[in-house]
Amino acid sequence: MTDTEVLRYTAFSSDPEGGNPAGIVLDAAGLDEAAMLEVAARLGYSETAFLTAPPEGLGGPAGRGFTVRYFSPKAEVPFCGHATVATAVALAERIGPGDLLLATRVGTVPVSVTAEEGGLRATLTSVEPHTEEIDGADLAEALAALDWPAADLDPAFPPRIAYAGARHLVLGAATRARLADLAYDFARLDALMRRLDLTTVQLVHRAGPAEFHVRDPFPVGGVVEDPATGAAAAAFGAYARELGLVPAQAVLTLHQGEDMGRPGLLTVELREGDPRVHVSGTGVRIA
Repeated sequence: MTDTEVLRYTAFSSDPEGGNPAGIVLDAAGLDEAAMLEVAARLGYSETAFLTAPPEGLGGPAGRGFTVRYFSPKAEVPFCGHATVATAVALAERIGPGDLLLATRVGTVPVSVTAEEGGLRATLTSVEPHTEEIDGADLAEALAALDWPAADLDPAFPPRIAYAGARHLVLGAATRARLADLAYDFARLDALMRRLDLTTVQLVHRAGPAEFHVRDPFPVGGVVEDPATGAAAAAFGAYARELGLVPAQAVLTLHQGEDMGRPGLLTVELREGDPRVHVSGTGVRIA
């Protein structure tokens, strides 16, 4: 295991100091779950992706299909958007831009990588999303853990649990100042999220018709906050479309990481007639 090569890439930024860093093990064939968790914990990023051979019958372009598992420093997670983008960029640097097919715990995730001025851009296509109501007592507990008065919520954004590969509680902040002031009870929020099987809490403030600022507490992963969260971006896109907050066909811009000093930019595309959500961003290797 000491010989395992772990690459470091950031996703949703072309600056190594921005976006969300992820670990990538391109050949994890010799690692069991305990070893993967140890690598992820030692690295300390919110997630590390581990690639092995594709399952039989995956399909897709020859040599461009892989099985991917994602581990936070504390546990395996079902799906991770930023590590998917980072992995796709790392693969494209080695086998060229184009289409990839990833077998994940939540299903098959197509990813396309294109070369653009200044670097590579990866676009993932989520599994089919859905949203669900949150119990009033659970919402009250979430707000108490965040130390957010209910009056600080944006009434245009009804609290919901949204899924597009992982479960996220979506809460709208009435002001940008409310979003910027994040000091929560780590243990209390962690306990609630484990009980509800949540990956992050997606805190959102609307800056324009298709522009949003977001933050994602991630105590269940062992980190206070995720700097740029592709899975939550996909879930939010599905949430916003289902509740009529944006058109059925739209391109949304999400700003994340600014309050952490790691600014990232996530593009969320909704296509009419396609229930899935498409999330794209740039990526670059961390030296």
